[in-house]
Amino acid sequence: MSMTGDPLKRPSVLLIEDEKGLAEEISAELQSLGYRVQHVDSVAEGFSAARAGSSAIMVVDRMLHGSDGLSMVEALREEGVKTPVLLISALSSVDDRIRGLKAGGDDYLTKPFAMAELAARVEALLRRLDDVRTTKLRAGGLEMDLIEQTVMRDGTLIELLPREFKLLEYFLRRPGRIVTRAMLLEGVWHYRFIPETNVVDVHIGNLRRKIDIAGAPPLIINIRGAGFMLHAGA
Repeated sequence: MSMTGDPLKRPSVLLIEDEKGLAEEISAELQSLGYRVQHVDSVAEGFSAARAGSSAIMVVDRMLHGSDGLSMVEALREEGVKTPVLLISALSSVDDRIRGLKAGGDDYLTKPFAMAELAARVEALLRRLDDVRTTKLRAGGLEMDLIEQTVMRDGTLIELLPREFKLLEYFLRRPGRIVTRAMLLEGVWHYRFIPETNVVDVHIGNLRRKIDIAGAPPLIINIRGAGFMLHAGA
């Protein structure tokens, strides 16, 4: 992912890493992809830079001059700092990864790692942040306002039940992608197992009747043997 344009508008990464060689390698990789990188090498400097709130994401080494970076992340979370955190560590056990995520990390990458993987994880966290910040979703003449909790098609308000709203939101976040019944049962109904039920088909049928326009192709189509899809250019 190569970034161009105003450097001040490029995502800023706060790198908190006390191993000089690794810090230089990470900085070079991210800068080559267009990120702005601010590097500090201690917990104290990390606190100060994180609290400034100027970074889009933080990459934090778990062990910093004998200090545990998790304590810093936990403290920042308690203060209300919500900046996404990618933890990097040589501690690779499942318990260590779980501890890192519970402390407030959003992802955990174990050493040694390829720089391309670190860059991909940074990009994924930033993309996830963009999804959270999105307040309006669109597909052609269909628009969903996540703040007002309204849906319009070509300027006409569509009244949806809460479950229908969540179902449509799920599709609008994945335009042009096949969505299976299992995905919907987990993502919209929060089932931990997949029961034998036609609840998905019933709700999609009800949703179609509300969002489709007579004479126009349906927005949500069946993909035989796979699931459903929302037309990306509908």
